[in-house]
Amino acid sequence: MEEYTRRRFMTGGALATGGIATAAIGLPALGFAIGPVFERAQAHWEAIGPPGDFPKDTYVPRVISLTAELGTVGKTTVFVRRRDPAVDKEPADRWNRFVAITSRCAHVGCPVDFVPAAGEFICPCHGGVYNFRGQRVGGPPPRPLDRFLTRVRGGQVEVGPRFSVNDAIERFAPRDPGEPLDGWERVLYPGRFTTPKVPN
Repeated sequence: MEEYTRRRFMTGGALATGGIATAAIGLPALGFAIGPVFERAQAHWEAIGPPGDFPKDTYVPRVISLTAELGTVGKTTVFVRRRDPAVDKEPADRWNRFVAITSRCAHVGCPVDFVPAAGEFICPCHGGVYNFRGQRVGGPPPRPLDRFLTRVRGGQVEVGPRFSVNDAIERFAPRDPGEPLDGWERVLYPGRFTTPKVPN
C-alpha cells in the first residue's frame, strides 16, 4: 500500500482549492455569456393602418420597425393585404385575417418588390420569383417569403412577430435566408431559442 505523504496531501489540497476558485470565477462568466441565448425575445406589435386600407386583390407596402432601438437601420418594408379565402388555402385563424409578407428574399436577403401587373414578387438580385401568396415559383430561393403575424386592435391592423413558412404555408420559427424548410434539410436549420413562439 502506497503511503499518503504530507506532500501529496498538500498538492491535492492546492489543486482542489484552485479548481474551486476557477469554478467560482468561470461559471458565472460562462452563464453571463451564454444566458442571453436562452432568453426569448418579447413579441413586438406595430399598428400599420385601419382594416379598410388593405384590399384582397393587391398588396399595400408599409414600413415597420423590426428593432426599435436601431432607428432607421431597424426598419423594413412589409406587403400587406386582406386574407382572401379563395386564394389563401391554409387554415384561417386569428393571426392571419390579414397577410403580411416580408420584403426580404429567402435566398440571400435581397429586397423583393411586388409587381401588381404580374401579381408576383420579384427579386432583382438573383432572379427569385414568388407568386401572389409568396410561394417560390422560380429562381434559387429555397422556400417561400417569410410572413408576419397580424391582428386587429383598436381599429388598427397590427403586424407582429415574423415567421417562416414551407411550401404548404405551415408556420415555423423564423429562419435566415438560404435555410430550407421542406424535406430532410430542415433538420439542419433548427429554430432559435431566442425568437418569440409562433402559434400554429
